[in-house]
Amino acid sequence: MTPAAEAVKAKAETCAACHGPGGNSTDPQFPSLAAQVPTYVQLQLIQFREGRRSNPVMSPIAANISDAEAKALGEFFAAQPPKPPANPPAADRIAAGQAIAQRLHCNSCHMPNFSGQKHIPRIASQHYDYLVKQLRGFKSGTQPDIDGMMTESAQPLTDPDIVNVAAYLASLP
Repeated sequence: MTPAAEAVKAKAETCAACHGPGGNSTDPQFPSLAAQVPTYVQLQLIQFREGRRSNPVMSPIAANISDAEAKALGEFFAAQPPKPPANPPAADRIAAGQAIAQRLHCNSCHMPNFSGQKHIPRIASQHYDYLVKQLRGFKSGTQPDIDGMMTESAQPLTDPDIVNVAAYLASLP
């Protein structure tokens, strides 16, 4: 392993406290970073660093991350294999969530398998609780949104819609 690769891996180990070993979070309040879109991770780190996003844990960690380190961390986590969801939600919620996601064309930005692209995150197999929190935040306007698309897209969702969409996405491999 090159010294640069070792440095990135060492920096990524700091992330494991919340995001899990190899970026596979075991805590439902933190997203998994394994197999995440590299540009998405990079942009989120920069947003935390520059104060466009705020979190009592992430903001201080990101404060000293350079653009090059943010890019390298994004690439590192993108290369990590994701683990399947631990507790699949109820089948009726999954089916209802799938119908809502299809109706709203969520896969047009997040890709057909919800693996993400460019600056749009992989949302397949993220923690149910995390997805609910994010969707509620987009609907209320309290969750930062880089281009406004998620805030706009979440507006037609009711709270039952949110929990069902989250159940569907959490169930995906």
